[in-house]
This record gives sequence, C-alpha cells and structure tokens, in this order.
Amino acid sequence: MSELDQSRIQQDRVWMQRAIALAQQGQYSTRPNPNVGCVIVKDGHMVGEGFHPKAGQPHAEVFALRQAGERARGATAYVTLEPCAHYGRTPPCAKGLVEAGVAKVIVACSDPNPLVAGKGVEILRQAGIEVEVGICEAQAKQLNLGFLKAMATGLPYVRLKIASSLDGRTAMASGESKWITGVAARQDVQHWRAISGAVITGIDTVLADDCQLNVRQLDDANVEQIVQPKRVILDRQGRLPLDAKILDVPDTVMVMGPFRPELAKLGVIQLEVQSLDALLKTLKDFQIYDVLIEAGATLSTAFLQQHLVDEVISYVAPTLLGQSARAMFNAELISMAEQLRFKLKEVTQLGDDIRLTLIPSQESL
Repeated sequence: MSELDQSRIQQDRVWMQRAIALAQQGQYSTRPNPNVGCVIVKDGHMVGEGFHPKAGQPHAEVFALRQAGERARGATAYVTLEPCAHYGRTPPCAKGLVEAGVAKVIVACSDPNPLVAGKGVEILRQAGIEVEVGICEAQAKQLNLGFLKAMATGLPYVRLKIASSLDGRTAMASGESKWITGVAARQDVQHWRAISGAVITGIDTVLADDCQLNVRQLDDANVEQIVQPKRVILDRQGRLPLDAKILDVPDTVMVMGPFRPELAKLGVIQLEVQSLDALLKTLKDFQIYDVLIEAGATLSTAFLQQHLVDEVISYVAPTLLGQSARAMFNAELISMAEQLRFKLKEVTQLGDDIRLTLIPSQESL
C-alpha cells in the first residue's frame, strides 16, 4: 500500500470517527431505531454533519445534507450504518444521497435489517456513486449491538449486571444489599439502563427492594429527554403487589406470569410465555433490542446456564461479606468441564470499585 493510500485511509478514519461521535449523541433517545451519524466532506473540509436524534425524526443523512446544501454535490459522505433503502416514517436515505449528487459514500457497517441488507449500497452503486464499506466497522458496531443482533438473529442483545464483593457475594443472608458498591458504580448503572429497551428482574428482587429500575440521573444527558426502559418482571406465582413502586408508571411495566385482571386495568403488559428464550423473542417483537438483567442469583444463573447472555457487566467492590452472605451464582457445578468461562473485554475503575466487562467464552458452549 502506497503512502498516498495510507494517508487517504487514515483521513477516512478521522472523518468516520467524527460520524461515530455524532451517532453517540442519540444513544439514549433513538430507540427502537439505531444510532447513526453522518459527515459530508468536500475538498478536505466538513460541509455538513448530523445524527439521528429520535424515532420519527429525520435520519442522520438528512440533517447532514440539509447543512451541506449544494456543497454536497461531488462530496464524500461518511455514514456509520448503511443508508436505509425503504420508506418508513421517513424517505429512504440512500435515494436522498443520490439526489444530492454525492460522489462517494463510505459506510462503517452494513445493516442486516431485511428492509435494507445491502439494498442501500446497491441503490448508491446503481446511481454511479462509489461505495466503500468497513471503515471503523468494529467501533461502529458497538453503537448498535442490540439492533444488529436482533435484525440478524431475532433475539435482543442481553447484558447481565452484577454487583458483588471480593468474595463473590451480592447481599447478606437477610437480603440486605445497600450498598455494596459506591456512588460512582451505582451511577454507572444508570447508563446501562438508559441504553436498554428493557430491564429484566425477578419478583423476589422487587419484593425485597421495592425497586423501580428506571433511569433517574445521567451524567451526560437530560433524563427528561430519554426513552425510559420497560421493566420486565418474572412473576410466575402472581405475587407482584399493586402498591409496588415499580407500578408507579404501570404502562412501562411488563409481567411474565399468570394473567391478572387488576394489572390489566392498570395498563401493565402481561406476557404469556413460559421460557426465558421465548421471553427474549417476545421482547424483540416489541422492538426491544437491548436488554439489561438486574436480578438475583437464581434468575441470573438461569440466563447464564441457558447461554442467553451476550455480555456480563460485573461491579466488584473492595469488601468481604463472608460465607453466609448470598452468592452471585448459585448453580451446582460438579466438574471443571461444567464451568462457565468468560473473556475480559474491559476493566474500568469507578471510585474504589472496578467494572469488569466480560463476554462468554466459546469454550463454555
């Protein structure tokens, strides 16, 4: 590869990094749509940029083209996700780029949505526009892990959050758990809730903590402007009290359990499914593509053993709770061959605590 080619690729990466940073501005508000950013460059200068802020509003390419105006003709557009090719609430962005007269489109990653899936790139190429796909692909995919997985497999991306002591305990024997981790770690959890379409928990957690599992404060966004996650409660015996705090906003609550007319009157969505796999497929049908599990050891273990978890977010506090405290994982494993192994993706210090981001190892499957 010549120095000229290397320089061009490096410049492409710089502009795509800008598009990725723009896309991140919509991370709390675009659901169920993906996060997308677009930058339009002409003669080495940015002439337009934009991101998709909310479902129903214009896509990133539209904002960037509006800003660029006539300067878009003959320019290069950098887009983090393949431009859409279908009519939804908004017209197809691929056709908008064609009509604007751009000369080249650089796409970070393809869109597996059956309504797009290569059709956007094909529209561009048929119009004589040069298209490149794959610049900063891995980083761009991180913007939309749930959307990309759901479109490709029919299942949402599942994150399991755990907060534990050094000796792997999540609560005292009495159930007391406030607080194992510090303020910074607890604030960090708000981010994961905010990017999730649903938070799943078990009825025992609701009964023990009277939790709300909503987003109350974010360091980098106004909570009033975000899309609050659904709260999904597994309640097979119908024990959810009608005065539980989680029912303060009942139309954001979903319950997996026996039908209860009193919940229906409140506007709670009741799910008639029996397995965790069926639950996840149903959530995808509700256009919920990112799921966060915040539950006790029994439910967390069930998701892990059924290999339904894509990522574990483990907060570890520098404290010891002792052998009588409740364990973070309660499966009875007999041999080393049964162990569940993970690959370490990231380590982050939050105050005195650390956050381990882990993905299941294929060795455990």
